[in-house]
Amino acid sequence: MSAVCVLALVLWLSPGAFCLMYPLTNASEAAAVWDLSSVVHRVDRRFLSVTIDASLASEEKFMLLLGSPKIRALARALSPAFLRFGGTRQDFMVFTPQKHLHTRSAGHADLPCDWLTLPWSVEQKLKQEWSRQQERLRREELERKYTRVKFTELTVDLLHSFSNCSGLDLIFGLNALLRTEANSWNSSNALSLMQYCDSRGYNMDWELGNEPNSYEKKAGVRVSGFQLGLDFSRLRAMMSQTHRYHRAGLYGPDVGQPRDHRADILDGFLQSGAEAVDAITWHHYYVNGRDTSLEDFLDPEVLDSLAVKTNEVMEKVSLHAPGKAVWLGETSSAYGGGAAGLSDTFVAGFMWLDKLGLAARLGLDVVMRQVFVGSGFYHLVDQNMDPLPDYWLSVLYKKLVGPEVLKVEAFSDFSRSKRLRLYLHCTNKHSSSYSSGAVTLISLNLSQSPTRVLVPKSVGSDTVTEFVLQSDQPGEEGLYSRSVKLNGVVLKMVDDETLPDFKGRSLPPSAHLQIPAFSLAFHVFTEAKAAACV
Repeated sequence: MSAVCVLALVLWLSPGAFCLMYPLTNASEAAAVWDLSSVVHRVDRRFLSVTIDASLASEEKFMLLLGSPKIRALARALSPAFLRFGGTRQDFMVFTPQKHLHTRSAGHADLPCDWLTLPWSVEQKLKQEWSRQQERLRREELERKYTRVKFTELTVDLLHSFSNCSGLDLIFGLNALLRTEANSWNSSNALSLMQYCDSRGYNMDWELGNEPNSYEKKAGVRVSGFQLGLDFSRLRAMMSQTHRYHRAGLYGPDVGQPRDHRADILDGFLQSGAEAVDAITWHHYYVNGRDTSLEDFLDPEVLDSLAVKTNEVMEKVSLHAPGKAVWLGETSSAYGGGAAGLSDTFVAGFMWLDKLGLAARLGLDVVMRQVFVGSGFYHLVDQNMDPLPDYWLSVLYKKLVGPEVLKVEAFSDFSRSKRLRLYLHCTNKHSSSYSSGAVTLISLNLSQSPTRVLVPKSVGSDTVTEFVLQSDQPGEEGLYSRSVKLNGVVLKMVDDETLPDFKGRSLPPSAHLQIPAFSLAFHVFTEAKAAACV
């Protein structure tokens, strides 16, 4: 037996653990050691979720882009998922009803999904204007000068129609910077919005505020965590008095990752507001988008930093609200709108897929990707509504990965592998044709050399279905590409409303898997007969 396997068995003594019996010959090989007998954690079925940044409503006309058939087709492929509408500018948005312009009768939530179809010429003009608008929004972000935005029923109608017709569950972020003289939340504007949504029969969940730890910098307002918890309790009481939202979800406080004042806000909120919310939400970004590098996106230590922050949050929640679900309510690669030429290219997939794998393993129930469409460089769909590499990665994840998290490690020589990262789930039973008991192995090769993953003998004799994502260009330069290949074929839409087939490649029985350099891979072991997945 190899030394790697001996070490693995010492660390993994359990009846269901499988160990490799093949010798390791060099550093480009790693042994996969896994346990198929039990589930480590079970995430929400909407685990991979997305956001639309509130900046899209900075001028209401840009919300009309959500009427594009193409953007709706792209969104449908990510269902089931939450769609969070929020971000920095949600705390500068005020609902301003224009009832004299609203002629549809109340109580009809199910508007036809084609009630607003943008003419091609109008869509193209809005895209061009949105490109210029993004530049203005970036300047505003840098200067920290945020202007109040008024939105009408049209924004709400468009959001609900988009989410409803795309199969997404809408979460609407309310403005928490509307304060009374006593510095408590002024709920009157939110009540007006909620009454409108209730009258329309719109099913949705709610949040209150975005990153309260930064209110002082953004608006010169300081809100304690304890007061914020009281504000959420007030919102929950208001929801309980409505016909439609007394059982709706409420999530918060959407605080930034723990550090100094941010940690204090979370502590205070948990003491006074934990009972009001259905899940505790916090935000995570790895690096500053203005000074990061390609090396950061491939650095195992940078990727592992998620575990440090997650454990801090989980410990606080366990202390004050044991059993309460914890979500990443907003997350991506780099804060500050993302890193140009990195967050929107192939290399961003390593941070994104590792975050999905590690977050599920650590016990986070939902991960909301900033942003599906909107300003910045970390979007899944660009300003021309063309899918970027992380979008294709997200759709493939949805198709192949189920909510049940299993235990797996990669061992190389006498230690855990750093450049090869593995995650294991039951295969998604609802969006694939695979049999019960199948498992999906997720592999990330951060190295410029290919790696062999030696698999347990129990599955080495089975056929495996392989899905390998690589840049459309070779070498390190390919990491900057905005296109991606699946099993050698570039992924692109067939037409504006049709996604391509995601065809796997059947591999013959083998003791190992070949993971190419700088690649992301999914391998479905169809005959694994995992007890945890039956």
